[in-house]
Amino acid sequence: MTSMTTILSTVTASFLGSFVEVVEAFTIILAVGLSRSWRPAFIGTGLALLLLAALVLIFGPLLGLIPIQVLQYTVGVLLILFGIRWLRKAILRSSGYIALHDEEKAFAAETNSLKQQAADKRADFLAGLAAFKAVLLEGVEVVFIVIAVGAGPGMLGYASLGAAAACLVVIVLGLAIHKPLSHVPENTLKFVVGLLLTSFGIFWTGEGLGANWPGADLVILAILALLAVVAFIAIRVLRGSNAALSKANQP
Repeated sequence: MTSMTTILSTVTASFLGSFVEVVEAFTIILAVGLSRSWRPAFIGTGLALLLLAALVLIFGPLLGLIPIQVLQYTVGVLLILFGIRWLRKAILRSSGYIALHDEEKAFAAETNSLKQQAADKRADFLAGLAAFKAVLLEGVEVVFIVIAVGAGPGMLGYASLGAAAACLVVIVLGLAIHKPLSHVPENTLKFVVGLLLTSFGIFWTGEGLGANWPGADLVILAILALLAVVAFIAIRVLRGSNAALSKANQP
């Protein structure tokens, strides 16, 4: 029987991970719609969603043909790599080594690029292509997140629910304010999602290798807590190192 802890952690990981990706895609769609027109924005978005749906319909059934342990191990390893990538960036941003991601800056850059293309006869095509690429690239990551965190028996539906809720929230908020969601604490979200995805990855890799986890699904919380402690220590150490480096470089 599936525990409530597994269901909640699956929905939460899928929602937060998808939320970050959808916010980034929506920023580009909004830039296309406001600076050019909504027609190429909707066409590009629609075509990308159709392609994503086709990929899911084609490759989705193939997952059922893979032995569950092989699937868990493969997804687990990929999830660890994916989660650590997000966690690494979040740690470096929190410690000041790299700049925080700015949706307003990304929106302005995309808007300027589209305005420069306004005189081009292919302006509508290029605007639609920008929306298409944004939705497709971020959508592929959403699909991966859903499949990865929903790798457990009966969890794919819950993971899909989390992703669908994230899409709905971003669309409603974005259309309501007609501005990039710049006030969303994206680095904090990526930090949390990195922890969640890495925790799931470790758990599924162990399952695939036949590990007998103490506490079964509840061990995910223990793995999450341990990773959080290590991450916060890393941020503290890097902040100190960055501050010392900045001080040393001062004239």
